[in-house]
Amino acid sequence: MAFWSSTSIFTSKVPRKILFMFTLSLSVTYLFYSLMSCYNSLQFPLQENYAYQGRLVTEETTFVTLREKLYSASQGLTEFTKAERTTTVGSTVKDHAEAEQRTVEWIRTQASPTKSAAAYHNTALEKEHQEFSTTDSELRVNCTMDYGEKKLPQAIIIGVKKGGTRALLEALRVHPDVRAVGNEPHFFDRNYEKGLGWYRDLMPSTLEGQITMEKTPSYFVTNHAPKRIHSMARDIKLIIVVRNPVTRAISDYTQTLSKKPEIPTFEVLAFKNRTLGLIDASWSALRIGIYALHLESWMQYFPLSQMHFVSGERLIVDPAGEMAKVQDFLGLKRIVTDKHFYFNKTKGFPCLKKPEDSSTPRCLGKSKGRTHPKIDPDVIQRLHKFYKPFNMMFYQMTGQNFEWELQGDNESHSSQD
Repeated sequence: MAFWSSTSIFTSKVPRKILFMFTLSLSVTYLFYSLMSCYNSLQFPLQENYAYQGRLVTEETTFVTLREKLYSASQGLTEFTKAERTTTVGSTVKDHAEAEQRTVEWIRTQASPTKSAAAYHNTALEKEHQEFSTTDSELRVNCTMDYGEKKLPQAIIIGVKKGGTRALLEALRVHPDVRAVGNEPHFFDRNYEKGLGWYRDLMPSTLEGQITMEKTPSYFVTNHAPKRIHSMARDIKLIIVVRNPVTRAISDYTQTLSKKPEIPTFEVLAFKNRTLGLIDASWSALRIGIYALHLESWMQYFPLSQMHFVSGERLIVDPAGEMAKVQDFLGLKRIVTDKHFYFNKTKGFPCLKKPEDSSTPRCLGKSKGRTHPKIDPDVIQRLHKFYKPFNMMFYQMTGQNFEWELQGDNESHSSQD
């Protein structure tokens, strides 16, 4: 009887040990799969970083590094437990080996590059353009505190310089559904060779329902910008801020004068021959204001329904009214209203009221609101006459009359942008 009793006690403990080891095995497997669930966010930013620095990331090193990370989580198992798993539960070891093999195959599939490391390094810019095109349905999602995903912009403020683009962008950034780059990326005119991956990395992370935006006024007068933007996103929305081209030219000159006081006077630069009244349309300050000429290039790639024109003058006198139209164009709820603005008499244009968490209002910096130099009234009259036919053509192309011909000849008020 004693013999059978001791045997019964011994056999009752074996199932408990098997059950314990089976439960432990399931826990370790669950830990592995939990770590692998964020594998994409761990791998791709790392590969991109290496690609930009010109480093080679081989399949073998990527696989070994990741495997070490995954298996480091299981180091808490004691040697005794590992021995018990091997000697007492043969079926569990076999199942675990099969699970490990499946894990290895999964990692190889995810980590293997589409090209060899050398080919990836030599054709980095080309591959960057392919991997980050708008047809890519798999955008990079972070498993970190930086929620959201980086997307290529759905809307761009493409111009014009000294029209009020900065004021418009700052007002739009008040909207909770707008995320925009603060600095001008100049991707489609200066940095295009860096690839769409570089461009996308400049964008802020956005949540579902938010719009990604940027503004670079020089796009409007860059010949190849329309085609490049169209190749990125043919359904993108374009915003063009325009103002009286004469006022815009003087504002442009004022900005240059503040940086280079030694430049000739406005009158000297504006004419090829002032005696004969020949305007120098090749001077960039004047050429930008020939809006019809530049718009023609954009209309070859985009319909007017994807363009919105903001009046720089009305943006000063009625910022809320212009913002209402812009928000409608972008498909946004009208959140930015007249309660967000106040008129700054010193600068001569509206500023955003201070946010609740700030002690100072959000107004454009010292580079905005400069007083224009006094220009010979005869020069201003000649410039109005020069621009008039181009303005009429622009009105006809856009279907909007900006009434620049009705404005006074006094161009000495402060610039806005």
